[in-house]
Amino acid sequence: MNQAKEKKDTVEKEFVSFPDIAADVINALLYEGKETVQMNHLWPGPTESIYQGFRKLRSQYEDLCKYEISRGKIKLMYLISNQSRTDGKMLLRKAGYVGGVYREQYEGKIQSCFPVIQFILYWGSPRWRSSRELGRLFRKKKLPSEAWKYIDELKLHVFEMRHLPEETRKLFQSDMRIVVDYLAEGEKYRSDRKIRHKAALIKMIKVLSGETDTEDIEKWMEEQGVREEDELTVCELFDQYVRQGRAEGIATGRIEGENRFARLVKILMEGGRNEDLQKAVLDQNYREQLYLEANVI
Repeated sequence: MNQAKEKKDTVEKEFVSFPDIAADVINALLYEGKETVQMNHLWPGPTESIYQGFRKLRSQYEDLCKYEISRGKIKLMYLISNQSRTDGKMLLRKAGYVGGVYREQYEGKIQSCFPVIQFILYWGSPRWRSSRELGRLFRKKKLPSEAWKYIDELKLHVFEMRHLPEETRKLFQSDMRIVVDYLAEGEKYRSDRKIRHKAALIKMIKVLSGETDTEDIEKWMEEQGVREEDELTVCELFDQYVRQGRAEGIATGRIEGENRFARLVKILMEGGRNEDLQKAVLDQNYREQLYLEANVI
């Protein structure tokens, strides 16, 4: 896994792992917006399971695992996967994840038995065309028609986060509403919604916009006096961050321009071309010609 993809995956995983966002995602996408799952009933579960490889046992990791606890017992397990690309064999990976949990229940490693729900948050732009059912995955196999009665069905539950209809986006109550609305509306997006997880939200927006440098967010917030507990709306935080970015861009451009002209001045002085230097100071078009002539980029 390259460093950029690893950073993107980490940001997505950390954002969804907040208890309020995890509960909101489950309620909005699985339960049609009903507050079926309470965030204080979700406990973190193991993301690693073991399977038999070609020669030895191997580990596989799911992005997020949440137990839903009711009266002190596990009611359900939710496995949430973040995907940036379509995966034609994702159904087989799901069988491994879910099967690993049921195997542990069968072997008594987990005291109680409970069902597992696994679903995918797909953040890619192209629509998900890969197989979501085993019947489609194996459709090219020449199997007897009777065989399909005995092949257990397995379905992949994929939510295309960049293509959610507006009625689905409105079901979100957490900062996830800001993310999906931003993905749908782009740079024109504005909202008076209050932001709870400010640093995590900016990081999420940045990586979903194709940027990978998220290391400066906490430092920027500290410099601007923005605290996580402050009440800020989307417009207030976004405008402040974008305005700061523009100011930094202007300052950087000014410095680069000054450095470029300084290199040209040095070349002209070393060549004894004082008249050209004086003309370059007053005439921008002539200055650009000299940049090309001297190969000063």
